[in-house]
Amino acid sequence: MSADHDPLHQPSAPVVTEPVPDLQLQLLVRLIGQDAQAALPITLTVGGTFLHGDLISHEAWTAHWAHSLHGVDGPGAKLLERFPEQVDEVIVEKQGRPAPQRLPQWIHLRDATGVAAAGGSAVMPLWRGRLTDVSGWSLGKPQ
Repeated sequence: MSADHDPLHQPSAPVVTEPVPDLQLQLLVRLIGQDAQAALPITLTVGGTFLHGDLISHEAWTAHWAHSLHGVDGPGAKLLERFPEQVDEVIVEKQGRPAPQRLPQWIHLRDATGVAAAGGSAVMPLWRGRLTDVSGWSLGKPQ
């Protein structure tokens, strides 16, 4: 068989692949999104780092985020106070109508702690990440 007819030796177009979020985790995030007061302890693996905290809704995260911006000092502090509302306005303007019900693409944690393999840790009052970046998860937090 010549190389011209051998499919293993034929040039092929590159294949673009995209990470796919875990469907069960997406459904869990959507379920939490139904109640702005709900929170679930969760541990995630993101980029080889363990991250644990309370899974909260996008609405709760936005409210906490807006509140935290009011405490920022400095020359740009006044600009930040309206930032969450401006983000919401742009989203509505871009969509032109209410967004269709689709699975969430982002996950939000409160009181998150990231623990690196080397043993170092970082504490974050609020954390937001792409669901496609989560490679593993478990309900509950480490003891």
